[in-house]
Order: sequence, then structure tokens, then C-alpha cells
Amino acid sequence: MATPENHYRLALGLEYDGSGFNGWQTQPEGCTVQDNVETALTGLANQKIKVVSAGRTDAGVHALSQVIHFDTSTQRELTTWVEGTNSLVAGGISVVWAKEVGKDFHARYSALSRTYTYLILNRLQRPGLLQKKVAWYKKKLSIRSMRIASKYLIGLHDFSSFRSSSCQSTTTVREVSSLNIAQHDSLVRIDITANAFLQHMVRNIVGSLVDVGLGKKHPDWIDEILRAKNRDLAGPAASPDGLFLAKVSYDLKWEIPDGGKLPYGFGQ
Repeated sequence: MATPENHYRLALGLEYDGSGFNGWQTQPEGCTVQDNVETALTGLANQKIKVVSAGRTDAGVHALSQVIHFDTSTQRELTTWVEGTNSLVAGGISVVWAKEVGKDFHARYSALSRTYTYLILNRLQRPGLLQKKVAWYKKKLSIRSMRIASKYLIGLHDFSSFRSSSCQSTTTVREVSSLNIAQHDSLVRIDITANAFLQHMVRNIVGSLVDVGLGKKHPDWIDEILRAKNRDLAGPAASPDGLFLAKVSYDLKWEIPDGGKLPYGFGQ
């Protein structure tokens, strides 16, 4: 029987299309990314595998760079952990890399920051090829107004106004280190980096910024709702379709690979 002494720890980097799953975290009804990954790893390792992730993405949310770790006593080449898992896991999920790490590495608690990318198609015509990969707004957005409004969110704040009503976090204080908004033709890209995020925080921020971009609210409104600490005063949550977990950053000593890249340019 395997004992803790002969276990070692592996970190894996995943990318996935979240549109076919009920989010990352295991649920009674199944069909989650975690369920699929654990089933594949258990089959490859011939022992029960439970994984820990850097973050829990919601139903419909994608990942360019989800980081997980798990302990196992099964010896496999790193390439086998990648290719073998990919041969067993459901379509829409891919293991990109595998790396042995120390027992003190933790996918969630060792993370220094997370970066999410949100994509908006801003044109009259609905998305075709980009369906489920972008949010869609027909009316022209004012990127200038959205950028002005976004500055209020930079720094250490209580983000109660941007949390889900079902969020179970013990603290609502988070530090946003950067929030950038760029436009390339009809594609709007929002990148937001913070030490951690509350449930639905990115989608609620984007929904409020869109209200500013559509001219429904003044840029200073973002400051008002942030100070109010009241979710009822903020804008509606944006669709999960355009949201990607883009990068999880760690201390350089862990030598964790950088996040993935969006395909076809996507405004990069």
C-alpha cells in the first residue's frame, strides 16, 4: 500500500473549453472539468487521484492556463502524464505540461496572482466562429469611458459590490494590480490581474464597465458602487462565454510555465 513517504507531487497545466462543462469544481450532477480530469488521472495512475486547482472557474468559463497539483506514488514519465491523460480525458480539455514539484508547492495557496481575460465582440452581427468564446454587444462601446471607469478598481479595495450573492469567501478585500482594456477592430479585450478573485467578480466588473461603455452610467459610477459595498447597485453579470482564466503566477523558484496564448491573435 502506498504511504505518504513514497508519494511525490506533480503540477499540471491545463487548457479547456468550458462551454460543455458545469464549471471546474466537482458537483453531484457531474460533468465538471475536475471530474473528468480526476477520472483520467485515476485511470492512468491506477490509484485514486484527487487534484487541487489554482482557481474554480464557473460553468461556461474557459481556461488558457489552469494549474493543478496532486500526489501520487505511481511512477510515469512527464510526457506520459501529459499524453496519457489527454488520451483519457474528455474532449475540450487538454493537459499542456507536467512538472514534478516539492511537497510545499500548492496550486492555490502558492499562487501570487491570477489573470483573467474577457473578450467582447462589439458589432451588429452575432458571433459565428467565435460563438461561446466571446460576449456579444451590438451597440458601440465607448472604450475611453470604460478605461476611465476601470481606474477606480485598481488597488486594494473591498469588492463586496462585485461578488456573487452565493460567494463564501471570508473576506471581500482583494488587490487588483492591473486592468487593461484594448480594442482591435470589433474585438474588445479586458485583462484583469489580482491576488485573488471573489466568485463572479470579473463578470460583475465587466458587466458594470459595459454599462459605462454603453452610456447608461457615468465612469464615476464605478467609484460610487465600489464604495457602497452593495451588489444590488452594480451592473448585471456579464456572460461567462467570453471569460478565460489566462494565467496563474507563482514565485520563480517553482519554474511554473507561463499561461497559454489566445488563438488567432485575439487582439494580442
